[in-house]
Amino acid sequence: MANNTVITIGRQYGSGGRDVGKKLAEELGIPCYDKELLALAAKQSGLCQELFENHDERPTSSFLYSLVMDTYSTGYSSATFTDMPINHKVFLAQFDTIKKLAEEGSCVIVGRCADYALADNPHVVNTFIHADMQERIVRISKRRDVTNAKAKDLIVKTDKQRANYYNYYTSKKWGEAAGYHLSLDTGVLGIEGAVHIIREFITYKEKDHQRI
Repeated sequence: MANNTVITIGRQYGSGGRDVGKKLAEELGIPCYDKELLALAAKQSGLCQELFENHDERPTSSFLYSLVMDTYSTGYSSATFTDMPINHKVFLAQFDTIKKLAEEGSCVIVGRCADYALADNPHVVNTFIHADMQERIVRISKRRDVTNAKAKDLIVKTDKQRANYYNYYTSKKWGEAAGYHLSLDTGVLGIEGAVHIIREFITYKEKDHQRI
């Protein structure tokens, strides 16, 4: 692809957003970063990977927890960074990693406020994947081998965590259509349909930039 296009994917839990990202990356021949981003951020920042896993898209308001977990952190020597709560350190480390990945070449990044981190990048395509609750319940109950009631509970809790995390760290509202270039319903489009539309959008956007 031209211009080092980066596709960010926000997603409701159970909507298939991760599947969309992986298939899109496969078809475009570019890397897809989901949980892989946590390991990269840990390696580049010098912070323990367990911290990233524990804080992954989960905001915490517990100052005591931040102080306790801070004993595991290493790396950054900046006094300002050292004095930060650990959840802020983890977010900034991911933020830096996302920007570095975008500089290296085209890729797909799932979640982690990537659209916010790349807000100044003219070659980013921000998408949000969603689906009807019943569609998501079916998907999660099969994937996790749980009852429909348990699946719904997981969906509600995970979506709340993701929304709180996103709304806390960015100036936008999670899932609000105006914050994305594309908002796609996989309950209607399916994974294949969502991937197709994103690819068509990228092609059109790149041609438009070439005309300018």
